[in-house]
Amino acid sequence: MNRPVRNNPSAMTAKLRQALAGVADVRDPGEAEEPILAPAVRHAVVSWLAEIRSAADLDAVGIKPRSTALFYGPPGTGKTTLAHHLSARLGFPLVVVGSETIFAAHLGASERNMARLFEALDRADTPAVVLLDEIDAIGAKRGVDSGGGATHARNSTLTVMLRKIEEYSGVLIGATNLAESLDPALWRRFGMQIEVALPDEDGRFAILKRYGQPFDFGDEAIEALTELTTGSAPSLLRQLMEGVKRMLVLGARAGKLPATAEAGFSAVVQSVRPHPDYDLPPLWADPSLVRLLSSAPWPPARA
Repeated sequence: MNRPVRNNPSAMTAKLRQALAGVADVRDPGEAEEPILAPAVRHAVVSWLAEIRSAADLDAVGIKPRSTALFYGPPGTGKTTLAHHLSARLGFPLVVVGSETIFAAHLGASERNMARLFEALDRADTPAVVLLDEIDAIGAKRGVDSGGGATHARNSTLTVMLRKIEEYSGVLIGATNLAESLDPALWRRFGMQIEVALPDEDGRFAILKRYGQPFDFGDEAIEALTELTTGSAPSLLRQLMEGVKRMLVLGARAGKLPATAEAGFSAVVQSVRPHPDYDLPPLWADPSLVRLLSSAPWPPARA
């Protein structure tokens, strides 16, 4: 006998994918990664999960659990990864809605797309966490002139979105790199506003170590990299370490592995770059600093 859809994450994902085909990307909770979070973010997320799970107890004292949150911070800091992790903790799929699937230049089209999204969610009748990604593309402050009809269309779409967020009964998250540009009314629609900032020193060390696995670069080398990557987003740190691992595997197969860690990391640094909005981390501002990795074990042992 098949398990009920609501108790079967794979069945929930399949049902949502069918209902939202062409409208949103549906991600299975089993595919979520465990993010490395700053203590304040972890506390906020754990508290929110406890709140959602304690709905009946809160209702008994006249309080509804908050069902909406805004994740804001620079590009590449892991807002989508965090949303996916939260949905997995709840046992629900994550429905990722990109602004490009909603906003359209034709008058009235964006509003119809927004309505279509929430109608599809209603038809699916399946628990999910909805992530409105790059919400600033639709939710910018009203009254900012972006050119005639386009401004009117954007303002009209925002009005519809505000109403839909208010009416939606499930868990909904907005994500933005541009919190300062959001319309105040949209900001107020979210019960929580959680900043997902660039990782601090401890965070960078943990991220570099995780994405260096299964290779053991040694704590001394990871500590040096932690200093050299000050100001880096998690996405860049992952690119860096995965680039080195790719080199180790493919270089060994081809018999063309760089002679030293310094040479290996230098080659990867030339092929990945931080987002243009960021100040250059030391390793990119002065590539010669890669010399600080000269004593790192090379090739590193594989666990």
